[in-house]
Amino acid sequence: MMSVMSSNTTYIRPLTIEDAVDVLSTSAAAVIAAGCTDLFPLTSAPRMTGQVLDVTGIKDMRGITDNGDMRRFGGATTWTDIIRADLPPAYDMLKLAAREIGSIQIQNAGTIAGNLCNASPAADSIPCLLALDASVELTSASGLRQLPLSDFIVGPRKTLRQADEIMTAVLVPKSSETGVSSFRKLGTRKYLIISIVMAAARIEVKDNRITHAALSLGSCSPVAVRLDKVEADLIGMDIHNATIPASHYVEETDIEATINPIDDVRGTASYRITAAKTLLCEAIDNCLNQVRSGG
Repeated sequence: MMSVMSSNTTYIRPLTIEDAVDVLSTSAAAVIAAGCTDLFPLTSAPRMTGQVLDVTGIKDMRGITDNGDMRRFGGATTWTDIIRADLPPAYDMLKLAAREIGSIQIQNAGTIAGNLCNASPAADSIPCLLALDASVELTSASGLRQLPLSDFIVGPRKTLRQADEIMTAVLVPKSSETGVSSFRKLGTRKYLIISIVMAAARIEVKDNRITHAALSLGSCSPVAVRLDKVEADLIGMDIHNATIPASHYVEETDIEATINPIDDVRGTASYRITAAKTLLCEAIDNCLNQVRSGG
């Protein structure tokens, strides 16, 4: 484990999860660095102070593995790792989101755990991971626990991670790896911009009818949300009736009731509702076109 000290800062880079949680067990005030793409911009002081715990050197926190009934994304897995990984079509939405997270340099450095623990309402990965029914793995010196991602993030920049815990992995059940998926993002330009609205969709089809839908919206409300009512309305839809687009099944009132849209400098609540429906329907229709074309 490497440790570097200056007058006001101690930089620690452990090589094992055990060493990392040992540090937190004695100094829960340590700041965890997992890519630093948001850590430094959010630091108001001219320089970092206190203890900085860099977890990106922990081999067991990097990479994607098949664990039988779950797929495990190590917490230090980067967006470039995810883009390059051989994954089922259900992950296409996550790869699309990863390609729009900052620049290529950011994608090389930013990590999946860093994105989730930062808990920005505009975090691009969260709608996709919600649509994959993802859970998070939190490790401390006292043990390991898992939480559904839908419970983990409780508000802007707020999570249920305790000060002595590290998010060591994101877990996706194999039962959520079926179907096709799509992701749509609205910003003032294509790249290097904070999202105004994001939509993720994962659709399963059998005998030409939708049997399962997982839909999520982000950057519209304090936390990203699943759209249970809209999902239920899609079940049974005949995908070969191309004259009926997804917009026929998606109501703005159902979206508004779920997302509790926010007003901010990037868009009004009413604009977000309209944009959310448009992007969500585009994502759904893209999924259906994939199935129709045999993709």
